[in-house]
Amino acid sequence: MTHKFDKIKPFSNAELSTVLQRLANKKDFIMTLVKFKFAKWPRASYPLLSLITKMFIKRKFADINSLSEFQILVEPYMRRMIKKTCAELTVSGLDTLGLSKPCLFVSNHRDIALDPAFVNWVLHINGQDTVRIAVGDNLLHKDWVADLIRLNKCFVVERSVEGRREKLAAAKLLSEYIEHTLKNDRQHIWIAQREGRAKDGIDLTNPAIVSMLSLNKPKDMSFGDYIRDLRIVPVSLSYEFDPCDIHKAKELYQAEQEGKYDKPDNEDMQSIVSGITGQKGKVHVHFGKLVGGDFENAKQVASYIDKEVLHGLRIYPTSIEAARLLGRQDMRASSQNAEMAHAYLLERLARLSDAEQRKLLLMYANPLIRKQEQNTETA
Repeated sequence: MTHKFDKIKPFSNAELSTVLQRLANKKDFIMTLVKFKFAKWPRASYPLLSLITKMFIKRKFADINSLSEFQILVEPYMRRMIKKTCAELTVSGLDTLGLSKPCLFVSNHRDIALDPAFVNWVLHINGQDTVRIAVGDNLLHKDWVADLIRLNKCFVVERSVEGRREKLAAAKLLSEYIEHTLKNDRQHIWIAQREGRAKDGIDLTNPAIVSMLSLNKPKDMSFGDYIRDLRIVPVSLSYEFDPCDIHKAKELYQAEQEGKYDKPDNEDMQSIVSGITGQKGKVHVHFGKLVGGDFENAKQVASYIDKEVLHGLRIYPTSIEAARLLGRQDMRASSQNAEMAHAYLLERLARLSDAEQRKLLLMYANPLIRKQEQNTETA
């Protein structure tokens, strides 16, 4: 691969040994594993547990000779997470896609780590290669996190660069790398439809994402043809329960009241852990229709992706009950499902102020409300 991509691309097999050795000797990485795995153990036992964990990790890493083997190492943990924290995982739309050519999956963004992880898992169990994942450099403050992410086929979106010229250069490099991955490396890609999670439950594509994708378009090629050649597939991820819902509601309320939200340094990592370990109920992954047609600009493409993502969302009883509690919905889910959703929402609401409660209810209700509005517009 061209050296120009070195600072943003995932690690290669040639770099694997050095990175694994560096990780195994990183105290912060080992301690994070200990705190995650042995959260209920006395803190006095952590030094011994760290030593044991380091020895275990070194033995595991010694058997890894390729990046694909590293991902296989993660597979049983993903399988266990799904079994323990998901009531079910369902898929639709994948059977209608032609996956003989690489696709650029553009998905809604509800969970930092699990959105691409579920897309990856679904492709994996259906015999497809895993995706290369676009990750913002805001998640790479710790060097061991950066190592771990780039070992897992992630490439870096440089959001922290300053200056108009520097931002444009970073966007052009990213655009070129994405096309290179699709056309030369023939690898699928996952990218979120916007920067940051849709904490309010409203999934909207930032046209700037589409504009970035088109920066590498040849001058003699139309915008529509270039977008069509990228094989963009809108993806909808639906979660019955959001393990981070309480924190999201508090953040939304604070941002509304103060005009901004100051994120603590470790918040993203806490959200990742909460998302992985928390109960998610039923999860659905829907693959929409390829972006085709003669689009003339980024806004038209973003609008198409928005409609496909909204169409593919699955409405769970939590959405129906939330809308009903807001006075926006007359219908109810089936009695047993409604009772479970109602009990779940009441438990979450009890931990919030009245104003924060409305934010949480809207978070769950907005997909249903927007779907009803979409149906009215198309009727």
